[in-house]
Amino acid sequence: MEDCIFCKIRVGEIPSTKLYEDEDFMIIKDINPVAKIHLIAIPNEHYATLEMQTEEGARVLGKILNKIGDLADGLGLENGYRLVINQGEDAGQTVHHLHIHIMGGEKLKNM
Repeated sequence: MEDCIFCKIRVGEIPSTKLYEDEDFMIIKDINPVAKIHLIAIPNEHYATLEMQTEEGARVLGKILNKIGDLADGLGLENGYRLVINQGEDAGQTVHHLHIHIMGGEKLKNM
């Protein structure tokens, strides 16, 4: 998508601190962290919400969740982490490209 910040990051138009990248997704540092460690996992395929994803998108989301678990200790998340997917305006979604917030590195407040 032309105006999507995550699509621009993916193709290198906007710089980011990439911690992981493969053919399906990337994990970057959030530029406005709300936790000591705040990362974002971003699928390469552009769709705004879970309802808009394809079967391939669902496969990639499963892969992302597995990879987060594999990488957790190396990312400083050995004591636990929180995953958040904001869906729509009421949930606070500000970038309309599905993404997963990965937060940890400290004791997080209960929700």
